[in-house]
Amino acid sequence: MKTQAETQAPPAPTGGGYQRVELKDLLLDLRNPRMAELGITSSATQFDLVKALWEEMAVEEVAMSIAYNGYFEHEPLFVEATSGGKYIVIEGNRRLAAVMLLVDASLRQRVKATKLPAISKEAADELRELPVIITTRKESWRYLGFKHVNGPATWGSYAKAEYIAHVHNDYGIPLEEIAKQIGDYNSTVLRMYRGLMIVEQAEEAKVFKRTDIAKNRFHFNYIYTGMDYPGIINFLGLRSKAATDRRPVPSNKVKNLGDLMVWLYGRESSDTESLIRSQNPDLKTLDMVIQTEAGVKALRDGLPLSVAHDISQGDERIFRQALQQAKQALQKAHGTLTTGYASGEDDVLKLAEDVDSLARALVDAMVAKKTKDRRDARKKG
Repeated sequence: MKTQAETQAPPAPTGGGYQRVELKDLLLDLRNPRMAELGITSSATQFDLVKALWEEMAVEEVAMSIAYNGYFEHEPLFVEATSGGKYIVIEGNRRLAAVMLLVDASLRQRVKATKLPAISKEAADELRELPVIITTRKESWRYLGFKHVNGPATWGSYAKAEYIAHVHNDYGIPLEEIAKQIGDYNSTVLRMYRGLMIVEQAEEAKVFKRTDIAKNRFHFNYIYTGMDYPGIINFLGLRSKAATDRRPVPSNKVKNLGDLMVWLYGRESSDTESLIRSQNPDLKTLDMVIQTEAGVKALRDGLPLSVAHDISQGDERIFRQALQQAKQALQKAHGTLTTGYASGEDDVLKLAEDVDSLARALVDAMVAKKTKDRRDARKKG
């Protein structure tokens, strides 16, 4: 697999050269992968898109540059024509949002972009037509993917997955070819694709809603990273790692899928918090817990992840770990005896005597159990 540096950037689609289109005929792209990452739904208006871009995508810095330097003619927008005479901007949505805000004072007020400088009428008039390249999504997927997946203006992981799924599902481009084109490893592209398909399957099955998560931000990396974890793979009944199914989770595992999504992301409507405070180590801990029936039951009973983890370990492992930890603690106490214990501290001496008593009682109980087990074994034999 070529690295990003070794992958040659595909040429930008020219569409027959630059043209100029009036600002009023340009539309922000509802299907832009960034919009999905921001939780924008299909019912969003153009105002909703401007607001989301302003609040989440650093449009201010672009707008400030345009306000002071004008719009650079060598940075045309890539647009796709619609049947209604409008043009959807498939590349350059931040620039379009910046221009829209600069020329429309009322829009600035509604979006609360009031810190942007007012520009002159002459400057505003110059922005009422912008340079564009008329193309199509299919013609430009290679260029956009190289630029935004591993290139100079990278999208977040969810936006990347949206792009990968769009190119694969809508244009029939193999995932291997997409990976080569964007300079990424095929395994990463596959995990992103399958992660998105799992999210979409969960929403279609109505066991998960991305708009009903406990946190404001949807951490897509939780699910696509988990695609390599054995516990999650088995819990969801996922088939071969090379599978590219549109619905990767078998129907008999959809309940498990719903449980997993709640554990990963929480559910605001039921006031259920996510079990993942940080991906490392919580995601791996969750993976270990769901490998046991006892661990799964504990999570379904609403117990905290740490408690479920202890339960999933089994009494034998917990017992051994407790003894090892006690031994390490006593070794540490021995090492600090000279400087850490003053002979007049009778309470500390009493604490050590209690530890000694507990240790002796534990050893006696273990010896007694060993003797009983051997006696029972002889009787059975």
